[in-house]
Amino acid sequence: MTPSPDTEAVVPLRPRILLAGLFHETHTFLDGSTPLADFTIRRGEELLAQKGDASPMGGVLELAEKWQWEVLPTVDYRAQPSALVEDLAIETFWADFEEHATPHLSTGVDGIYLVLHGAMVSQSFEDVEGELLQRLRALPGAERVPIFGVFDLHANFTPRMAELADCLVAYRENPHTDARHAACDAARLLRRCLETGERPRQYHAHPPLVWPPTGTGTATEPMKTLETMAREMEQEPGIWSVSIVAGFAFADTPDTGVSFVIASSQPVPDHLQRLCETAWQLRELGNATEPPLSEIIGGLTEPPEGLTVLVEPSDNIGGGAPGDGTALMRALIHWRVPNSAICIADAEAVTKVTAHRAGDRVMVAIGGRGSRLDAGPVELEVEVISHGSGLFDLEDTQSHLASMSGSQFDMGPTAVVRHKGLTILLTSIKTPPFDLGQWRSQGLEPTDFSVIGVKAAVAHRRAYDGIATRMLWVNTPGPCSSQLRSLPFEKIRRPIYPLDDEVELGPQ
Repeated sequence: MTPSPDTEAVVPLRPRILLAGLFHETHTFLDGSTPLADFTIRRGEELLAQKGDASPMGGVLELAEKWQWEVLPTVDYRAQPSALVEDLAIETFWADFEEHATPHLSTGVDGIYLVLHGAMVSQSFEDVEGELLQRLRALPGAERVPIFGVFDLHANFTPRMAELADCLVAYRENPHTDARHAACDAARLLRRCLETGERPRQYHAHPPLVWPPTGTGTATEPMKTLETMAREMEQEPGIWSVSIVAGFAFADTPDTGVSFVIASSQPVPDHLQRLCETAWQLRELGNATEPPLSEIIGGLTEPPEGLTVLVEPSDNIGGGAPGDGTALMRALIHWRVPNSAICIADAEAVTKVTAHRAGDRVMVAIGGRGSRLDAGPVELEVEVISHGSGLFDLEDTQSHLASMSGSQFDMGPTAVVRHKGLTILLTSIKTPPFDLGQWRSQGLEPTDFSVIGVKAAVAHRRAYDGIATRMLWVNTPGPCSSQLRSLPFEKIRRPIYPLDDEVELGPQ
């Protein structure tokens, strides 16, 4: 794709902007698949109802109203991180989108805005977003329309995504507190394009690096330095945006890994090479791993003052894991860690518990159903504390959870049970631990506990940094292990660090 040759803009009185969303982070090493039924779908006016909420889409709609854009809503499909997406979901999305978009394209649109993830994989397509862009460009009326949008920092950015869109902007923070802000930045760049007639081109580089999510927090190295470099580059004339793309290690594709995307009015090979060289120099800092759980748990039998948060990246719900791993729960019970708590996603256990009253004691099998790497359900005698609705308002509308779900999240029917010194919050829908409202909505104050286990990698820090006295990462069996060499990669390009011993950067 080349920039528009037009040097003078013909600014429409009320720009017509086609709007769509497709959001899923796909973990290809998980068992099973992600069906159409797992997607929350909004069409037409339903999509417009997101205006002003905490999501990226909500931010764009708010600005569109302010700027008097005529928004042409199509469809918005989104689902929680999970396994390979079934083809039916992709083809249903496309048919739905085409049905809504074609009438608008036939009468002319001035711009297209997309809310994407960037690491979506289906049964037939390793690059779903690239496939979407290719089909979109083939539609009559969309061939030369500016395409702008926002995507997740944990994308596996592809050459097709770079070639077929004008400017896609990644989140700049992990935890993703800026998802809405990044979406608004991309909208501002689209406005600039419409008002000036200038069209950037995307330039892309993909060094031989893949990092686990635990190594991609933007408050620490190597991402901190890379993001600082990106912001400095954005001050240069001709550069529209610089995206540091951390990649999503749990999607096994040829494009998996770290990459850099610069939207610019002219080629930027030196800038891309500098970013690649810096990432290469800092590569070991991105390959974060955790100590064995057995090395940590013994020191908590008499918990120190304050709240200790035990972080279990291998069962990271935000990375697609089922959130029902039992290793940490088993350890808390075995070591008799007092005044501890953990959340387990287990709809079967919730159903059994809700048949009883508060105060009843019941035998229930908990967790261990979602991954073949787990030891299986744990049979426990528990006291029923409470049960009810899992719908709650987010306390933090800038959290990563807000970027996925807006201002509310529904955990489904929930139950709170207690086994000796361990309080277990059972949810029917796996819930990323990115908002303390998860606990407080169920009558549990997280600061009252001595130890809480969370199934996350980095994004939980937005919620827990402010209340934790200490935060300890532990390695347990699970599908989101930071030990990348333990995963059965087949499609990722080789050689690549840290999967291979002999890897060279070379010119990019």
